[in-house]
Amino acid sequence: MSNAKEKKRAKKMKNQPASVTFPFDTGSDGTPQRKKQELHYETSQLNFSRQKASNEMPKYVTVSPFVQARAAEMKAMLKAVTQKSSNTLVFQSLPRHMRRRAMSHNIKRLPRRLRELARIEAEKPEHQKKELPKSKCRKARRRHTNLVAEFNRRQKKNIWLETHIWHAKRFHMVKKWGYCLGDRPTTKSYRACYRAMTSHCLLQDLSYYCCVELIGKEELLLSALGHMVNVDAGPTFAAIPCLAGKRQGAITLYRTDRYPADALGPVTFLWKPREKSYDTSANRQLWIWMHPAFKQDILTELKIVFQCSEPAEACNPEPIVMFSEEESKINVAEKVGQKRKRNDKGGENVVPVKKIIGDGTRDFHQPCSWISQTTGVAINDLTMEILRFRLIGPLSHCVLSESLKVASIHTGLDSADSEINSWWIENCKNPDLVSRHHHQEAIFDLLQGLSSSDVASGTVLGLTVGDPRVNLPKRRLKARPNPEKYQEHEKIKQLILEGVPVECAQSFLWEQNIRQNVTENKMPEQYLNHLRSKLLVPGSHLDLGPQESRIPVLLVQHSGRTAGEDRPGWGSGWDIYLPKGWGMAFWIPFIYRGARAGGLQEGLKHSFYLRMPHIPHDYPDCPAGIHCGKELEGNLLEKFKRRPPAKRANYVKHGTLAPFLCPWHKLTQDWEARSTAFGKHLLAPAEDRETCANEELSACGSGSGVCMPELPKTAGLDQQTEACSPSGQMEDEEEGTNSCKRRKAPSDTAFCVLRSRKLLKQVSVWCQPASGKNRRIHRLASKLGQKTLAEDDLLPIFQHYPRALVWVSLTLLRKGSPELHTTICVPTKEDFLQLDRDQDFCGPQEPKHSDRFRNKMSKQKGRKREKVKKATEVGASGIVHGTAAECEDLVLGLWPDPLPDLTSHCSRVLLGFVTQGDFSLAFGCGEALGFVSLTGLLQMLVNQPPSKKGLVVLRNPASLQYRFAQLSVEV
Repeated sequence: MSNAKEKKRAKKMKNQPASVTFPFDTGSDGTPQRKKQELHYETSQLNFSRQKASNEMPKYVTVSPFVQARAAEMKAMLKAVTQKSSNTLVFQSLPRHMRRRAMSHNIKRLPRRLRELARIEAEKPEHQKKELPKSKCRKARRRHTNLVAEFNRRQKKNIWLETHIWHAKRFHMVKKWGYCLGDRPTTKSYRACYRAMTSHCLLQDLSYYCCVELIGKEELLLSALGHMVNVDAGPTFAAIPCLAGKRQGAITLYRTDRYPADALGPVTFLWKPREKSYDTSANRQLWIWMHPAFKQDILTELKIVFQCSEPAEACNPEPIVMFSEEESKINVAEKVGQKRKRNDKGGENVVPVKKIIGDGTRDFHQPCSWISQTTGVAINDLTMEILRFRLIGPLSHCVLSESLKVASIHTGLDSADSEINSWWIENCKNPDLVSRHHHQEAIFDLLQGLSSSDVASGTVLGLTVGDPRVNLPKRRLKARPNPEKYQEHEKIKQLILEGVPVECAQSFLWEQNIRQNVTENKMPEQYLNHLRSKLLVPGSHLDLGPQESRIPVLLVQHSGRTAGEDRPGWGSGWDIYLPKGWGMAFWIPFIYRGARAGGLQEGLKHSFYLRMPHIPHDYPDCPAGIHCGKELEGNLLEKFKRRPPAKRANYVKHGTLAPFLCPWHKLTQDWEARSTAFGKHLLAPAEDRETCANEELSACGSGSGVCMPELPKTAGLDQQTEACSPSGQMEDEEEGTNSCKRRKAPSDTAFCVLRSRKLLKQVSVWCQPASGKNRRIHRLASKLGQKTLAEDDLLPIFQHYPRALVWVSLTLLRKGSPELHTTICVPTKEDFLQLDRDQDFCGPQEPKHSDRFRNKMSKQKGRKREKVKKATEVGASGIVHGTAAECEDLVLGLWPDPLPDLTSHCSRVLLGFVTQGDFSLAFGCGEALGFVSLTGLLQMLVNQPPSKKGLVVLRNPASLQYRFAQLSVEV
């Protein structure tokens, strides 16, 4: 009988009675000595067989012991009848033709012989019916006041955006970064979202992005922020178009004077335009937008830089009324789960009826404003105070122009409401502001005749619009460009060449009191529908007159694809900034104009098609990026362990060391050691380079196509796998110490991502193969003073960036679709020769590795008890505890820590990993994005022929097939 059958039988017979026997023997005094024995079923059968073997008959039988033995057996038999041998209920033990649904809750429906057992079973606590709290009726639960109270209770841990309920009905929701966000639509919309990004408009809610406001002198702000950025990485806060307020800038922040190491994360910034161009002494306002994953690190560093230690005020945001005033006066918030009462007072902890609009990354009672006593700079946390929607696509401005109508100028003849539009009435009295408003309206109308990519990147346009809920169409339709707008060619050309003027970038959204006034005096939806119902012609335009709200907004153009030569301007669009409380009022008109809503996954695909790093996962040198990588590893590992061993890949046999995490630290560490050997090779005299290289290669002892000889493809793998063991590593280290040419120990400095634009442009030219149209690029680069790729020019780069990563994009030459954590490797010379001989050659194959941990796993299962006994006998022996700990950490199919040399583990030298990979709908082939080691990339390019520059091979984690891909660095 197999082990599984034995376990199943033992579980079935665990409640069966043991054989009860009363063996006795007559003592010297003639009194019988009785001893009761209860044995298991197997033991009783063994005793029965032994008794059967002996054919001797008892000489006499004593009546009383015999009767007592039979009585004990009958008692055990009766007890076995009353006990169940399985976990089923009593009514489930009946034959199927006698079972009835009523037996599960009515004991009297059972046969009389089973009623007592069912009564005992029903009295057990696990079978007791839970007393559900008496909740309100559905009509009471659906009242608006009770709904808002319930929604406020549910967003205590994860804050909802203002469009949450709309998304929750149509999207798969996820909880990330303190918010509840829409991940992807429930419908099949993968290709539809791509078509919207390409030909129409895709809409995203980015209100979870955090905004930090800096107020202070311009010189103080620039001098302090200059320590967190570097001109080498691109335009800084002091760029002239950005400093004037007419453009939005983007840059990566670092810790103070730590560039290029210790990155904090990418941000976008926006300066408030000056009221007077010549006035430089007044305070300036600066908005810094960042992802919530980077907020805490950046905000802490800003406090240190500006010496802001004391909070200016406590953050107690006032709740915002989101419905009629009559309902807002009711202070009743009945808790769900209480008894039905007409007037229920929740006590001190009652949730207010007003909708809470807060921040998921901070506590309500924590300060949201800080001021420096030395510099006078104030830091304000405006998270969730300003909403942000993103429209992606060439017709995104058509959606904006049809959904938004510019506010009309207030005249003295209008009977104005002093509360609703008091700020607008005061501003309309200033002729300069009125003239600027008309200029902004004219430019907004001109933009309808242009595509979003025709405008300069980061263009800012301020605007004041009316209530968009009034302009809703009768049915949903797609916004189309107006051909009449193309007739004004001269004005459009002037707008394209000169851009939006600085005075048109002004907006009342910068004023806090105006934002608060607009939010508090919003007309309720209920009252607006009441006015619609009174129209003489149903469905006609509703004219609110002076009661119509005026909302200040900011339109910011975000650039699409700017790097590379293919599809310029793809994926561009507009970001619209709104005051809080107006989220759904703007969201629904955009949807009715044909914009397709997208979630987090659509944002990931947008960055994938733009070939840009996705925030925050593709920033491995930032603390938030490291945390996201570890979280992703935990999720993938948990999913891997849930599957049985026979239904999951064995990554040890595939030669994949890290299938769930990209070990950037280990990768850069290994390549730093290789660059040391390569540097010694370059520094040696020309006649001694060959001998020096042979000694270095013998010391490295690994296969590569760059600086090391290739290993045998069958026998070398077993030796290589054995060398990766801890004992093998110790032996290699001992041999390395005795050699005269020894590699330097890798430093403990952290790796960084290369963001130097000058060096990235140089590397980008070096990666281009010298064939066809790329020859023109090389000639242009030589005219501009670009260096040619030579071994002597690599030493300064290796010294300045010993452990740097480069963001690259890869395009597969033929079939194949790269996946997450796909390895990027260096092809050998034999691969190039095979590709030249056979144009249909897909790529080489990795020889299958041996799983040296399978035996340890089997020993761990078979001798688990023996190891525990040995550990207790030996005591605190380091050897036994070490093997036990090693076996406990083993997972079948995964390589345990510490990992061996990443670069030389397989037959092809490892360069980097893929962080985004999929089939591209734009090019009709597989594309991938990821990071490679800078030193490894340059060493590969030195040894590649000119026509094969940048050609690498990719291999998915669960595959042995390599596939050719073209690597490129886009700046």
